Amino acid sequence: MKVKIVVDKNQDSIEISQKIRYEVFVQEQGIPLELDLDGLDKHSYHALAYINDSAVGSARLALLENNKAVMARVAITKAHRGKGIAAELIESLLVKAGQLNINSIEIHAHEYLKEYYKTFGFNYIKQVEKVGEHQLIEMRLTRKN
Repeated sequence: MKVKIVVDKNQDSIEISQKIRYEVFVQEQGIPLELDLDGLDKHSYHALAYINDSAVGSARLALLENNKAVMARVAITKAHRGKGIAAELIESLLVKAGQLNINSIEIHAHEYLKEYYKTFGFNYIKQVEKVGEHQLIEMRLTRKN
């Protein structure tokens, strides 16, 4: 299985990302659509994973002031989970963040993913909001440029 990762900011990428997120977050996890559509998509880089020209995963890097960013909305379609695609998306956004001289990346991840995100260099900060039945935690990766 060959996975192709594309990272960019165009409208097509936003629409594809939103479609994947709708399937995963809204339909599967019961997260309200208005929580996903937070207005940050047009100011973000979107990483999309493709297998045979079909988009199967997405993740987003929202740029903030002072060389900071928020990585969020990592979503993989059900049929393609457990194959390392999320890791490829995360790595691609970490590379993009480095190219943009981002020195602090924050995430709000599901609590059960704490150890997973530690493998990428993120450090646990605290528990944050609960979305539906999902407890989220704040984590941060800080680099020196």
